[in-house]
Amino acid sequence: MDHLTVPLWRAAHGRTGDKGNRSNISVIAWHPALHPLIAAQITEAVVARCFAHRHPSRVTRHELPTLHAMNFVLDDVLDGGVNDALNLDSHGKALSFLLLELPLDVPTELVPLLRPHSFDGDTP
Repeated sequence: MDHLTVPLWRAAHGRTGDKGNRSNISVIAWHPALHPLIAAQITEAVVARCFAHRHPSRVTRHELPTLHAMNFVLDDVLDGGVNDALNLDSHGKALSFLLLELPLDVPTELVPLLRPHSFDGDTP
């Protein structure tokens, strides 16, 4: 096997913010060598499909290469925003966890850079 498919959280971590009915989710690579791989696979279209159930009107990706990161802005995904939403996560803080579950194909040579699959240190 020349690659391994893992959840994105093994290659990156995320931060989520909100403003009105807009959520932004940053994806930050754990290691600089993983960033190009993430950027190639985690596209605006992939993120739009991931959040299709929330009906974003637009998904925009902003590159932050110096930080080995990217920021996705999702419009109209917070049920109207904090003051209007009736859901339990009106700020959308949990949305990064959904994004970090996306599959990522990682070449075998980069597998040592991934976070362990479990917290006891086992890899892959």
